[in-house]
Amino acid sequence: MGLKDKLHNFKKKNENKKWLPVFSGFHTFLYTPNETTKNGTHIKGADDLKRTMNTVVMALIPCLIFGMFNAGYQHNIGIGAIQNGAESFFSSVFWSMDNFAIGFWKIIPLVIVSYIVGLGIEFVFCVIKGHEIEEGYLVTGMLVPLIVPVDIPLWMLAVAIIFGVVIGKEVFGGTGMNILNPALTIRAFLFFAYPTWMSGDKVWVQGAVERANEIAGGAQLDAISGETVLGALAQGKELTYSVSDMFLGFIPGSVGETSALLILLAGLFLVFTKIGSWRIMVSAVLGALVMGLIFNGVVSAEWISESSKFYSLMSTEFWHHLIIGGFAFGVVFMATDPVTASQTNKGKWIYGFLIGFISILIRVFNPAYPEGVMLAILLMNVFAPTIDHYVVQGNIKKRMKRLKLKTA
Repeated sequence: MGLKDKLHNFKKKNENKKWLPVFSGFHTFLYTPNETTKNGTHIKGADDLKRTMNTVVMALIPCLIFGMFNAGYQHNIGIGAIQNGAESFFSSVFWSMDNFAIGFWKIIPLVIVSYIVGLGIEFVFCVIKGHEIEEGYLVTGMLVPLIVPVDIPLWMLAVAIIFGVVIGKEVFGGTGMNILNPALTIRAFLFFAYPTWMSGDKVWVQGAVERANEIAGGAQLDAISGETVLGALAQGKELTYSVSDMFLGFIPGSVGETSALLILLAGLFLVFTKIGSWRIMVSAVLGALVMGLIFNGVVSAEWISESSKFYSLMSTEFWHHLIIGGFAFGVVFMATDPVTASQTNKGKWIYGFLIGFISILIRVFNPAYPEGVMLAILLMNVFAPTIDHYVVQGNIKKRMKRLKLKTA
């Protein structure tokens, strides 16, 4: 008898134990369930929740690896070890292993805390409620470290994860029942509870101040700028990064949100595997472009003066909004969440368009927090069922009219 069969028999013998959901969770994760359908089936498919979640995690891995490198790269720029823009893309200094090592040892604890705390909460709820453990947190656990600053304290991240998993998912019934994206719920909690750790010019360059003080031989520095592109534009500063840097991701920002190139490739992968909705992605991009064009039109018509605090973000090229901040990451990985997004095809177009449109609206008119995609997605999560309701009701009315015409 193999190990798989022994574990299955152990599960059968202890099926009435309170802690069985925890064992079943590990057993299901490691092995395909040893069960087959007894009756005839209408639809057969090779995918299940575990495979779906693992596929999304695979799409996130390149963003995680690049985020580790970029965290170290921004750190070395901050302390003056590398001069920003001075090194060639293909130089050995640019791709120094020191960059990756610094980011690795800073970001891996974020990943570990995310999974230990999040899965721990899920295990507790499964034992209390006596239901099976789902693999939904596999993706959330990877998303959370990628949408926070590299220097966020681990205890703060743990508190936010407890809040997000309990309030954002478990109170609604667990995986598949939540109305808010859990990862964005966690980020929203962090932003409103600890705003100074989520924005500003000091939170994106890990330990750079301390390291620079060591190099300076005792000369104390107040801060090292790691300001994001959006943060600078919101304060009326000029854009200091090239389009190529913004597209490739060599800019300060949350761990996994900087590289638009890798996010684009991940989006194509999710569409190819039929996990991410291309309708939501395309409509969100269209919504952002429309809102960006409107603001560019307002600036070109001189309806707003250059002295206005909104001017810098309004005058930003409309398509630049797609490659700065967390817009691309949010649209690809969070707006397309099949649980919290619209389910109807027409609803997906409306849902995605409004996310893109509102994201840029918040980005421009909220200088204190210029990243609007988080709030836009959470807002549309709430309205997604309403959108689907009216889409379905509209289809019912159309069919009723057809039926009346045929019977008349």
